[in-house]
Amino acid sequence: MSDRLPTRSQLLHACRDGKSLADHPVLRRACELTDLHARSLRAAPAVVADLDEQRVRLVRDIDRWAEVRLPPAHGGAYLHTESLGAVIDRLAQLSARAYAALADGAEWDLWFAWERLAELAVAYEDLVTELATGRRRLPNAL
Repeated sequence: MSDRLPTRSQLLHACRDGKSLADHPVLRRACELTDLHARSLRAAPAVVADLDEQRVRLVRDIDRWAEVRLPPAHGGAYLHTESLGAVIDRLAQLSARAYAALADGAEWDLWFAWERLAELAVAYEDLVTELATGRRRLPNAL
């Protein structure tokens, strides 16, 4: 399992509570990213900069992991606009915001946050399928 990209369900579960999914490096980092985003929602601006540095490292780790494990793309494969780590970071951010909106009880914020999370989760699933079949390629990892 640790050499394949996680499914949408696995990734969403990791963003909610990834403790049980610690055997997959991407899921472990998705859980950490969600935690960092949740902390930054309540943090002072000086702390947010440190949290962002930690996020950059985790995103880079995901990108490097994917770079050596994904199958090669076909010659005419479309370039995706973001790295895999950036997509997972956005999923983690939206997860943190969705759970924060749930806790706050703001109805419009709650609906909007969950709608955006659902849309990005479906887009992630499409990206995984396209990467696995070689129809899409990712930008080079840093």
